[in-house]
Amino acid sequence: MAKEPGRNDPCKCGSGKKYKNCCEGKDASSTLSKGAAISLGIALIFGLLIVGFAVMSGGNQPECPPGTSWSTDHQHCH
Repeated sequence: MAKEPGRNDPCKCGSGKKYKNCCEGKDASSTLSKGAAISLGIALIFGLLIVGFAVMSGGNQPECPPGTSWSTDHQHCH
């Protein structure tokens, strides 16, 4: 992989300008965008995992004794 030019080296795009006056800012914002996209993806995966576990647990509805049923309105067995 090619090494990034120093701030005072000629720009890698071939413009003849110093790297710091040409593409340095563009390269930094591109790296920031990639980091933000990775962070968003990780947050999305964790969010989906939390929702999946909540759905699989059945909403924490306890088991009722025989002859009774769970009331979602009152949050207890009847």
